[in-house]
Parts: sequence; structure tokens; C-alpha cells
Amino acid sequence: MDPNNPNREKRSTPQYALYQRENFWKPNTGEVPPFNTEPGKLEELAKEKLTQGGWYYASSNAGQSYTHVANRQAFYRHKIIPRQLVDTNLRDSATTIFGHKVSAPIGFAPIGINKIYHPLGELPVATVAKELNIPYCLSTAGSTPIEAVAAANGDGPRFYQLYMPHDDELTISLLTRAHKSGFTACILTTDTWQLGWRHDDIAHGNYAFYRGIGADLGLSDPVFKKRLEAAGIDPVKQPQVAGAMWIDNVWHGRAHSWEKMPWLIKTWKEISGGKPFCLKGIQHLDDARKAVEVGCDGIVVSNHAGRQVDGAIASLDALESIVAAVGDKTYIMYDSGVRGASDVAKALAIGARFVWVGRLWVWGLSIMGEVGVRHVMKSLLADFDILMNVAGFQNVEQIDRSVLETYPKGYAMIAERSKL
Repeated sequence: MDPNNPNREKRSTPQYALYQRENFWKPNTGEVPPFNTEPGKLEELAKEKLTQGGWYYASSNAGQSYTHVANRQAFYRHKIIPRQLVDTNLRDSATTIFGHKVSAPIGFAPIGINKIYHPLGELPVATVAKELNIPYCLSTAGSTPIEAVAAANGDGPRFYQLYMPHDDELTISLLTRAHKSGFTACILTTDTWQLGWRHDDIAHGNYAFYRGIGADLGLSDPVFKKRLEAAGIDPVKQPQVAGAMWIDNVWHGRAHSWEKMPWLIKTWKEISGGKPFCLKGIQHLDDARKAVEVGCDGIVVSNHAGRQVDGAIASLDALESIVAAVGDKTYIMYDSGVRGASDVAKALAIGARFVWVGRLWVWGLSIMGEVGVRHVMKSLLADFDILMNVAGFQNVEQIDRSVLETYPKGYAMIAERSKL
């Protein structure tokens, strides 16, 4: 690949395809690429590196993993139709999300307790996100204080994913901290009032918060500190009890309903000065319509990567219907089952405007910390840049429904399992 391609001077984002050449060249200087980013091999290597608890939490899905399988099956029935002799020398992968111009329609999905994957937790991830200029979304179940994550992310675009307590003062405190720390959108996750039934985690009592690990985001909150003090709990001497009290306020098992949304939207808008509010976990058409009705600025079509409801609809299948119903009324994002650039392109072609990626960067973090996250995400960006080049896309807007050939939902009715 010609490293002096004049495209480098004319596009608004780095020519990530050159990361391919960089890795091809490494043996000439006595180096090797960090590790193989093929999803299956990536997963296997992460399993070797992680503790048993870290592996189970990262890999477990709800029930028998059938929703997880459905997510992957749904991608297979859509095929990209490449175009030829298109001048992709001037291609550009940039897009805009909530006022931020970013390098690609790809972001770091919110994933909790990163300290079970790496001692530095969320910090390496936020650092790489800023470096690559792609959005980072911090989970309320994160294992690092909001302010520290913001510092690592610098001037990078970042959003805050809320698991909403039933303690309004605590919710307001979390949102206020996020706003003051430069998080410019709030994304409420609606499908995880409590964790789904995940066999491996349950069989091993695998819940880091109950072991006193990963509650730093909550333990650093001024309102939650008051709650601990009122309960007579010392988080230093009683880390397990404190961690349990925190997560039992977050994954509390007590559902919120649509009636609470006007208060939450109004509260976030007042705190943030009108910044965007979104819902994550939408699968049903009526819920998508309701989200628009109550005033959400965006929705994330997601089934939590198959980790919450077993035997549920594939997230990509839900995306098709939701785009048809409300695609012109709200900003639609996609999450669940993404394993490569072609998956990103298919979600965009169906109508998502942005795609969140989770497990891939978790594997990278688990394998090699910041270096691993950077390698995985630069590889994904390179994969996407190369796909645009060889499939004939000059910009993200050209990746629309016309570039897909779609087949019927002919999924096998017998149980199938899939590692990926």
C-alpha cells in the first residue's frame, strides 16, 4: 500500500488502512504485530489471559446463549454488494454524532467493571478513545471514578451510560458529576434492572462487586458516601458490604417505567444545559415510538449482546423494523454482535447512524491493556477504511440500503450454538 497516497492530505481522518502496511512491515524491524485480531482467536487469547471470574463475566450470555447466536445469524443474511471503479482515493470515514465530528461511525460501548479485565480499568480505554477520536461511553457500573475517566479521555468525545438508581438524589449526583466531567450525552440502559440468568457466573458465585472489586465509581460519589455513612459502613474496612450496597442501588431488580422518563429527561437537560438524552435497549417498535414521543434525542437498538433475555429477537432484525418506523424521527444507533467492519457496514446500510462495539475491545484490554485496546480498535478502523476502499464507498453516507442484498429470516429452528 502506497504510504504517500495523496488521499492522506485531503481526508479529515487518518488513513487507517495504513495500519495494515505498518503490521506487514514489522518483521523487517524485528517486530511482530501484537496479536491476531480475528474474533475467534482474539477470544481464545483473552480466555488464556483472564482469571476465571473475568472470563466468565466477559463471555457469559443469558440462558443458553440463543440470543447471542441470533445476533450473529442476523448478520449472515445480509450481503454487501461491492461497486467497482469508484474513486475511493478521496474516501473519508468521518461522521458526526451529537455535534461531535468523529473518525468513524464506531464507538466504545459502555461495559462495566473493567478492573476485572485489567488493573487500570477504564483508563486505558478512555485514553485510546481520545487518541483515535471515537466516542467513549462510560458505564455506571464502571470501576473507576467518573472524574478520572474524564481526565484520561481529555478532550475526546464521551457520553455517560446511566443505570438509574431508585434514589433520585443519587441519580442527580451521578448526572451532575458526568456533566461537570465533560460527558455530553446521557444514555439510559433500559434492559438491565438486574443481570440476566448467566449460568457460568451463577455457578461460580461470580459477582465482582460482592467481592469488594470494581465499585470505585459509586464509592467516590458524595451522595453515596452519605448513604454508606448513614448505614454505618466503612468502605475501607468493609469493601464487600460497601460494594454490594453500591451495586444493589444500580442493578437493583426494581424496574423503572415510562412514567419516570419525563422527570429523568428534564433533570438531565437542566443539569447539562440541554445535552442529548437517549435510551439503550430498544427492540420493540412500540418502545421506539414511545421513545420518540417522550422526547428522546436518540435510541440504541440493542439486546445487550444477548446477555439479558435468552431466546430474544436479533438486534439487527429489530433494527430493520425500527428504522422503517422512526428512522426519520430520531438518531438511531446500533449495538450487539458486532465482530468486524462488515458488520458495522451492514448496520449502517440498514439504517443505523452509529455503531457501538463492546466485546472486541474488552478482549484487547484483557490481553494487553492499553496496547491491546489500541491494536484492536485501530485494526477495526483499518478494516473499515479498507472495506470502504475495496467495496467502493467514498463516505459513510453512501453505505445505505442499496448496497445490501438481503435474504429471508430463514434461521434454523433447532438449537444452534456459536462461539462468535
